[in-house]
Amino acid sequence: MDTKAKSTKNSFMPISATTDAKYARLLELLGHCDGLGVAFSGGVDSTLLLAAAKQVLGERVVAFTARSAIHPDSELSLSMELARQLKVEQVVFNTDELQDPLFVANGPLRCYYCKRRLFAIMARQARQVGIHALAHGANLDDAGDYRPGLQAANELGIAAPLMEAGLSKREIRTLAKKMGLPNWDKPAMACLASRVPYDTPISPALLTRIDQAESLVRDVIQGPCRVRHHGSVARIEVEPAVQSELLRPASRRRVVDALRALGYDHVCLDLEGYVAGKMNRGLNPE
Repeated sequence: MDTKAKSTKNSFMPISATTDAKYARLLELLGHCDGLGVAFSGGVDSTLLLAAAKQVLGERVVAFTARSAIHPDSELSLSMELARQLKVEQVVFNTDELQDPLFVANGPLRCYYCKRRLFAIMARQARQVGIHALAHGANLDDAGDYRPGLQAANELGIAAPLMEAGLSKREIRTLAKKMGLPNWDKPAMACLASRVPYDTPISPALLTRIDQAESLVRDVIQGPCRVRHHGSVARIEVEPAVQSELLRPASRRRVVDALRALGYDHVCLDLEGYVAGKMNRGLNPE
C-alpha cells in the first residue's frame, strides 16, 4: 500500500505501562459489545479504534465511512485500503452536508450539524446490517478543544472508547506504530470547511479550491498543512520547521503562482505556524 501521506515530525517514547494499561482498558470496553460500528475516516484515531475492535470482536465489527465533498477523495481511498488491510467490512455512504442550509451557513455550530447528520445516517446504515452499538474516534485531547461535534455524538449515543480509556493523541500514535498501522504518523485531517471563517457560506467550488491549494502546498513541504481562506487571501499554515522550504525562491514562486491561478490575489505564510482549530479563536463556546 502507498501510505505516503506526509508524516508528522513528532518523536515518540517507548510505550509506557500506563499506555499499555489504557489500551487494555480499551479492549475491555470493546469486549462489552456484541457487535460494533466504527465511524471510520482513515485517520490514526479511528484506525486504532477499528484495529482494536477487530482484535476483540473479529467479524462483528463494521467500518462506516462517509463520502462527502467536505473531505478530499484521497481520504476516502485511504480509508478503503486500510479497511481492506484490516479485513474489516466497510460501508460507505453519502452525507450530502451541502444540502443542509444550517451547515452551508457556516456558523459556529457547523460541526454540530455536520456530525449529527453523519451519525444519524450511520445509525440507519448500521441497523440495516444488524449493528446497534456505534463508536467514533474522539480521544482525550479532544475534550479540551471546541468540538460541538462531540455534543452531537453524545446526543445520539455514539460512544468514544478512546476517550473513555484515557488515550491521548500521542499515545494513540505510539500504539498505532507498535501495532504496525501504516498511518500511525499521518497528519490530522479536519474537514475542508474548517479552513473557512465562520459565517462565510460554504460552497462546492470553495471546497474544491481549498483542496487544490493544499495539494499544491503539500507537493513542496511535509507535515500538516492548512490553506485558510480569507476571501482573496490564502493564508498558509505549516509547521515552523518547514517554513523555510516554502520560502526558497523556486518553491515560493511555484506556490504563489499556483494559488494565484486558483483565484487568490494574495498568498501569505502564517508565521505562527500550523495550529489545529485556529479558526475557533475568538469564539465563546458558551
